[in-house]
Amino acid sequence: MKLALFDLDHTLLPLDSDYAWGQFTVRLGWRDAETHTRANDAFYEQYKAGTLDIHEYIRFSVAPLAEHGPQKADAAHRRFMDEVILPAMQPRAMELVRAHQAAGDQVLIVTATNEFITRPIAHAFGVDELIAIDLERDGQGNPTGAIRGTPSFREGKVARVEQWLSERGLDWSRVERSTFYSDSINDLPLLEKVHEPVATNPDERLRSIADGRGWRILNLFE
Repeated sequence: MKLALFDLDHTLLPLDSDYAWGQFTVRLGWRDAETHTRANDAFYEQYKAGTLDIHEYIRFSVAPLAEHGPQKADAAHRRFMDEVILPAMQPRAMELVRAHQAAGDQVLIVTATNEFITRPIAHAFGVDELIAIDLERDGQGNPTGAIRGTPSFREGKVARVEQWLSERGLDWSRVERSTFYSDSINDLPLLEKVHEPVATNPDERLRSIADGRGWRILNLFE
């Protein structure tokens, strides 16, 4: 097997889908603009600094989903795709994914954004295999605010890819070639695990590491 792994936000997309969804819920009137934006901005700065408490953030980010219910949430997400995500998708990112698929690689999106937000985005990129943060849900299908299983965040991305391989009777030794594209210092554990790490639209800290280690640097959104 040859693996092509992609982070999503600021890697395949020129935006953070989690942050953008939060701002979209403000536009819908689901949250107070000032209160939400202040908290969302603080969490985003923690993410960029590598200090985010992912469990605290998930409790914050999914609260409106439980309040409004699955049907209303799904309808809102369809609008989010049409108004925010699809216009932001870039041809070079699509072409990169398709090039790996055409080469016969197994393509996965591996993201720290939750599966409610990212499943339709992965489908829009033509990617069936998604590793994202899985949300615990109650009997009505509403998120409880808890994470189900290992969060695909930092070292958890390595664990979740290993879980994905194990479910198919594989492990890293059976992977002939692995590539991982990411913009974020948070993804350093998985970047260090694969055969070919690619710092893609990298943040300042990751760019410095990539330069020092001779990793390929790819800028998709110039």
